[in-house]
Amino acid sequence: MKQLKAFKILIGTVVVLALIGFGVYHFGTKFIADEVMGQVAVELEASGDLEAIKQEVQNDPELRAFIEEGKNVDSSKLPFQTKEEATRVLLKKFDLNEINDLQIQARQGMTAEQQQALFNKIQSRLTDEEMLALKALAYKELFK
Repeated sequence: MKQLKAFKILIGTVVVLALIGFGVYHFGTKFIADEVMGQVAVELEASGDLEAIKQEVQNDPELRAFIEEGKNVDSSKLPFQTKEEATRVLLKKFDLNEINDLQIQARQGMTAEQQQALFNKIQSRLTDEEMLALKALAYKELFK
């Protein structure tokens, strides 16, 4: 009888810990994603880099064609539709140190070779659907 009671307490404890762990993971990544997205948006707006990015995309036919692949996509069939959801996916695929390093590199400027290496890294970790969703989001942001 004591063993059954101890077993029930053990199972109950495991279930509660699992629920707490899931809650921390789910809400923690949401919080981090929202913070990162907010910080990036504020920095791009304040520095004027968003306009420079738009201009660079307009001037690079290959890059523009790449992003325009997301132009006529039915976003309801994509794994994410918002910047926040995209950030959450990227946080799952890349750790915070990698994202921070990428942000620093982007601020300092990247050579064509570094940009290609970054693109290859992103493409290797994302599915085709996730890449298409990123293209759709980039198109909406850059050509709205």
